[in-house]
Amino acid sequence: MHHFFASCTLVALVLAACLADHHHGHDMKCHELSPPNAEFGFALYKTLNTKAGAAENIFFSPLGISTALSLLSSGAHGETHSQLFSTLGYSGKEEATINQAYKHLLHMLGHNIENQLLDVTNAIAVDNSFSPSDIFMKNAKEFYSAEVLKVDFAKSQEAAAEINSHIADETHNIIKDHVKNLDEAMAMILINTVYFKGEWDKPFNKSHTRKADFHVDENTKVEVDMMARTGRYDLYYDDDNGTTVLMLPYKGNTSMMIILPDEGKMKSVEGSINKNYIKHWHDSIYRQSVDVFLPKFSISATAALDSTLKEMGITAAFGDAADFSGISDDAKLKLSKVSHEAVLNIDETGTEAVSVTTLEMMPMSMPMSVNLNRPFLVFILEDSTCSILFMGKISNPTAN
Repeated sequence: MHHFFASCTLVALVLAACLADHHHGHDMKCHELSPPNAEFGFALYKTLNTKAGAAENIFFSPLGISTALSLLSSGAHGETHSQLFSTLGYSGKEEATINQAYKHLLHMLGHNIENQLLDVTNAIAVDNSFSPSDIFMKNAKEFYSAEVLKVDFAKSQEAAAEINSHIADETHNIIKDHVKNLDEAMAMILINTVYFKGEWDKPFNKSHTRKADFHVDENTKVEVDMMARTGRYDLYYDDDNGTTVLMLPYKGNTSMMIILPDEGKMKSVEGSINKNYIKHWHDSIYRQSVDVFLPKFSISATAALDSTLKEMGITAAFGDAADFSGISDDAKLKLSKVSHEAVLNIDETGTEAVSVTTLEMMPMSMPMSVNLNRPFLVFILEDSTCSILFMGKISNPTAN
């Protein structure tokens, strides 16, 4: 029997806080964070998609990025806090409510299930010369289970190596060198990682894999190793928007939802998709016999999220008026850089995915037959909480 392992996105969200120049001043109850995290994920996808090339893959973890930004918001006040909360979909909620909700969500996701590994971890790398607020650190540990790494940012190469070593450990070495170009003025880096490894409930047989064409667009095709399997799967065709919805379950409580728009329908589907579509499709699927053709591939997607988050409404955090006084009373901080890296590998024996997101805070003084042979959308869902662990678009399986 061939096992299909999915090691799905590690999201490492790194918040690097730098010292500022003091002269500048399915009939199941979803978890309460799942709807806002999903909406944030779709808004982020749409913003990223406007910047992406026609044949560019998009892949990231809404859960990981939301978790990291929520941890960051617990140290923010004023407009900085309200913009983070609004963009994350928490308007009208109290900070304490969101913190408790994350404590509960991380506890639920932390249950080990046979044939499945799901780790969501948080860590804070703090410069030896910087002392964050005791309350912030207490909340980070209590509600986000964050561990503290003490580093010397003045020794940037050693500090980067130490942080990258931690990220690699949490992502089982899938991402080894995410943090680069550390600044000695840095005070803190926040890291969030999401790692998932699951086993296909219905494995693919390697002997059935054949070479086939994948049509990136009307004028471009690439050769892929196309896996094939005939079996009973949950499937739905949505006449309203011309999409085929296929569920590929893992053992345990996670599933891969694949959305294959009809020819020429991708843009309209991308423009209208939201969390309600996911629920509608999830509720509409029914078990039937399906010939599944799925390419095996390994892709990585890297995005600098600074401008994207600003376009989504998070602007104050990056400006000189940023208020992160909940992290430190005596050091002015601002967010300078947010980067995200995600990797997804799929083959007959498994899926492996990992993503890393980094946020850096810098000194204020520094600026039926389902043939997946054309672009498709992919979601990895955690069923017990209705959380979207990862999402994206596979435009070209051969792009690295």
